[in-house]
Amino acid sequence: MAQEGKTRGICLVTGASSGIGAAIAEKLIADGWKVVAAARRTDRLAALGARLGAGCHALELDVTDPDSVSTLAGRLPVDWREIDVLVNNAGSDIGGRTAFDQQPVDHWLSTVETNVAGMIRVTHAIVPGMLERQRGHIVNIGSNASTAAYAGGTAYVASKYAVSGFSRALRLDYLGRIRVTQVLPGLVRTEFAEVRNAGDKAKAEAFYSSYAGCLRAEDVANCVAFALDQPPHVNIAELLVLPSR
Repeated sequence: MAQEGKTRGICLVTGASSGIGAAIAEKLIADGWKVVAAARRTDRLAALGARLGAGCHALELDVTDPDSVSTLAGRLPVDWREIDVLVNNAGSDIGGRTAFDQQPVDHWLSTVETNVAGMIRVTHAIVPGMLERQRGHIVNIGSNASTAAYAGGTAYVASKYAVSGFSRALRLDYLGRIRVTQVLPGLVRTEFAEVRNAGDKAKAEAFYSSYAGCLRAEDVANCVAFALDQPPHVNIAELLVLPSR
């Protein structure tokens, strides 16, 4: 835990308006970090910022919008611009858990745009500052879907395989300068299934209830914190975390 009154640095968390992203923001602030909580849903961000206090700075960010990402730093207060940790958490699976031919191609491409292109876009915006300061840590929230495909997951599985490959190559690009971690959760009970099903709460609840067990958003947040807590000579490359049943 951080010493009282001492800030460990600044973290940018994408997709922070709910679920895993909000849990990561809350955990890191509790551990002494300042957190830029970034997402599209400004009403959710405002509520999160009010709850988490001065250690949280809410920032509207659409990772699929090049202009939104390119202006990211300029829209932050000057004393919030030196990002020490980037947590790429924003994710999508619109129309997922259905056969490939059962959804319009735009749904599948939107998943790839958010999960892959958005992650690359934000990382490319943040890396130069880390290199200039010769320190930084990038944490990509992947999925155990990158270890085993499943029916109905064409776009999502493909995107998470891409996240895995990107994370592994990025770590090799910056050995000794920037640490890169990938966290690969199994099934996590959040709003994700509800969003995937266009707000159908009953369908989302039935989906989660069909499994013997699910992770909580806080479990993933604890994994991120664990990776950040390692001494500088240690890089947790990958953390696969699954429900115990």
